[in-house]
Amino acid sequence: MIKLARICTETQALEKSEAFYQMLGLRRRFQFRHKEGVLVGFYLAFDDETFIEVILNRTARAEGIIKHFAIETDNLDKLCSSLLDGGVDVSEKELAIDFTWIAKCRDPNGIFIELMEYTPESMQRAGGTCEVDYTP
Repeated sequence: MIKLARICTETQALEKSEAFYQMLGLRRRFQFRHKEGVLVGFYLAFDDETFIEVILNRTARAEGIIKHFAIETDNLDKLCSSLLDGGVDVSEKELAIDFTWIAKCRDPNGIFIELMEYTPESMQRAGGTCEVDYTP
């Protein structure tokens, strides 16, 4: 078995980042505190074993940038509505070329996130070849 354990992002605003991810349904599993008691980060849980680690960094860095990541949901409309109610700019949902419903947003740190709802025909489930117009 192999699966994603966690991704780690940095932020200059822990509370704002946590509030955003709470709108997606994630909850704090545990936290990191400096030996003087100052909160410096936390793990937010998707489920029992998959997490986003958010670490405080008061100075922006250029290395280690995450291009994007995707979050799967079984109710994209409800998830988008929750984000919109929270003041997040979310795209309209669309059926992507891989036959998956997607919407797009950014977290408070500018990280691009795809919100996905699989269909029975989704390539992620059905397999096959997805023909794209992409030139690296």
